[in-house]
Amino acid sequence: MYGRSACHLCEDMREALEDLRKDYEFSLEFRDIDSKPEWHDKYALKIPVLISGNHEICHYYLDMVAFRKHFSGQA
Repeated sequence: MYGRSACHLCEDMREALEDLRKDYEFSLEFRDIDSKPEWHDKYALKIPVLISGNHEICHYYLDMVAFRKHFSGQA
């Protein structure tokens, strides 16, 4: 997940993802876009952004349809 500190939307997505870890098996890594210029350039206007590998699952908010689709192997 790409985001930044003090971002309410990022905190909301992160909390929702932590809750989903009870039902889905995945690891969650938070990457602060302000720590690397290339992340900032790519994601600054879209945060939070949920990525799995090279696939963008969703941005701005946790899209449960896209999330479930990805983790059921339909993406």
